[in-house]
Amino acid sequence: MKETLTTCGYCGCGCNFYLTTEGDRIVGVRPKPDHPVSRGMLCAKGWQGHGFVRHPDRLTSPLLREDRGAPLREAGWDEAYAFIRERLGRTLAEHGPESFALLSSARCTNEENYLAARFARAVIGSPHIDHCARL
Repeated sequence: MKETLTTCGYCGCGCNFYLTTEGDRIVGVRPKPDHPVSRGMLCAKGWQGHGFVRHPDRLTSPLLREDRGAPLREAGWDEAYAFIRERLGRTLAEHGPESFALLSSARCTNEENYLAARFARAVIGSPHIDHCARL
């Protein structure tokens, strides 16, 4: 068995723990005893929050919908990024930055949420930013 130190992805607190793996499967979690946030403890989500990794409904590649009403189809990452770039550019050109809003997540770190806000404001030019951090 192998232990890998990582940061919990369930909220923005940044608790650390060790994921115990056997082969390519997560088999356990152990809190980092000296971490200044978690102090050797974890919440229920921290203890059990790794179940999504092997969930059968988890998306493992991008899905694209070419037109409204069309079915989703699997795509590669390069194609998905090109699609986003083209559609976002078209929307901004036609409707301006006021047409764009960014929703972020409490599961992101403070740094990730900061970068998302900077992207919305500095790159897109939109002041419309919100998040679900209702902790």
